Amino acid sequence: MKTLRLTAADALVRFLIAQRSVIDGEEVPLFPGAFAIFGHGNVTSLGHSLEMHQDALPVWRGQSEEGMGLAAAAFAKASRRRQIMMCTSSIGPGATNMVTAAGVAMVNRLPVLFVSGDAFNSRLPDPVLQQVEHFGSPGTTVNDAFRPVVRYWDRITHPAQILSSLPAAVDMMLDVADCGPAFIGLPQDVAAQAYDYPEAFFEPRAHTLVRPRAARDQLAAAVDAIRAARRPVIIAGGGVHYSVAEPELDAFARRHGVPVVETVAGKSSLLADHPQYVGPLGVTGADAANAVVAEADLVVAVGTRLQDFTTGSWTLFAPDTRIVTLNTSRPDATKHFSLPVVGDARESLAELSAQLDGWSAAQDWRARGDEAREALLRLVADRTGDHGTSQLSYAQVVGAVHAEATAQDYVLTAAGGLPGELNVNWLSKGIGTFDCEYGFSCMGYEIAGAWGAAMARTQGEVFALVGDGSYLMLNSDIYASVLSGHKFVLVVCDNGGFAVIERLQRGKGGRSYNNMLRDSRGSGAAVRVDFAAHSAALGAHTERVHDLDALHRALADARTHDRTSVIVVDVAESDWTDGSLFWQVGIPEVSDLADVVEAGRSANEALGRQRRGY
Repeated sequence: MKTLRLTAADALVRFLIAQRSVIDGEEVPLFPGAFAIFGHGNVTSLGHSLEMHQDALPVWRGQSEEGMGLAAAAFAKASRRRQIMMCTSSIGPGATNMVTAAGVAMVNRLPVLFVSGDAFNSRLPDPVLQQVEHFGSPGTTVNDAFRPVVRYWDRITHPAQILSSLPAAVDMMLDVADCGPAFIGLPQDVAAQAYDYPEAFFEPRAHTLVRPRAARDQLAAAVDAIRAARRPVIIAGGGVHYSVAEPELDAFARRHGVPVVETVAGKSSLLADHPQYVGPLGVTGADAANAVVAEADLVVAVGTRLQDFTTGSWTLFAPDTRIVTLNTSRPDATKHFSLPVVGDARESLAELSAQLDGWSAAQDWRARGDEAREALLRLVADRTGDHGTSQLSYAQVVGAVHAEATAQDYVLTAAGGLPGELNVNWLSKGIGTFDCEYGFSCMGYEIAGAWGAAMARTQGEVFALVGDGSYLMLNSDIYASVLSGHKFVLVVCDNGGFAVIERLQRGKGGRSYNNMLRDSRGSGAAVRVDFAAHSAALGAHTERVHDLDALHRALADARTHDRTSVIVVDVAESDWTDGSLFWQVGIPEVSDLADVVEAGRSANEALGRQRRGY
């Protein structure tokens, strides 16, 4: 057996380079690059190897470890989980900074490889710089914090372990049912140690998308349930994108006339002008679409984990509504006593459609979907139109970006008020062109995510919308995008604080407190951040606008710029696209505020409609 004597760090890099992904018949790198911030725990061994192989595995310099991880998660989503970025940090704070990003990838079922330095395996120099000591558990380091937020976790304590650990990590990240991030800890001494690795370990290996087929009896039960339904509806989730099942969803809906609603993760599974498209459902969805779902006697949930924002904390579905769930993940497919179809979304939709030959939804139910879609279009036209007000609303900003966007462009946002505004008011022009990180609802994802998405996208612009609160949390990747040459267009909506959570605070009977700048403790509440000046200092083209005409011009100009453009606009503090679907949060059972007591009473009434059982 021929061997190569390599360090553990070099073996890791060479193995990643050898992994290939087959996309549309073309073989491309599975790991097209890495994000890195070097420190003493990873620069001398892993950093050295990355330098030696920089042409095959290019390294992009991050500005924060969390931002690198968020960019990698967004890259994975934009590439439909077909390519994976590595993120590497030193030990200590560099590692813990990536834990939040790992949580984003974990919740959204996205593959990211996190590789962090670690304390010495020998423990002879302990305690080392940045090491957190656990006297009763000397083998514990901060890297153990990754365990709850990754699908695969390992610490390499001998160079030979690379041979088993890395293939297992890759297989887990590519598992269609249990996809998620992986973590590898590299103690500083082990990373530098040499070992005789088999040459065969570094031979190219091509990975293809695995499509597990559903069991025949599950398909038969689902077919019977669908045929018996009088008012069926399809929920399209993020799994439609990961399976690249949009054509099959389109064909199924057209052939059988079933109305389709989308989750936040599933948005842009269908174009907005599709005849069976009804709109977005859930707490951030449209009332018209939710009304259709509430009337349905059968829900076919495709590639969704049925999160509480989708189900209205399980108050949206009628008590006797049956649920058929198509999912590669068995736990997701069996939620709430669903009829499970455990298999790939694309294949399952095609097989169900074939077995439903000759069946279609009743004409009056199709018409009900048409009514809901028309109601959505009227709502969007009203919300995004020019109302002549002194400040623009979030919805008007969304409408302006939508008007300037093409079918090739990609729009991205995350936590706060923008998810609801985009979910309702963005009418998809292109398939797979929408990313709203609302699984972990991570503030700060928007800018780093736009950088990662810009790396993954090969056509069109990436438009990212961010609130002032999220901007202040994590903005340094504006410079990362300028430095790397991966351009995007960022629209900063400044409403003076954490306005959407203040909306919830007041909506549940509380008073405005510690959310808006105007009522924050301290003497500087009147001081406002100059986001235009700040982003300009980070190297971006910057413009501040005050009306719709200026916003349209700035968006059009941004296409012509050679680097990231930032457009800053003051928006109304509390002009929201309101929906009426219930969402369960904890409300005090006793309070001195009468409005809080009333909010609790109203919530208890809504909970009487909550669907019971897992």
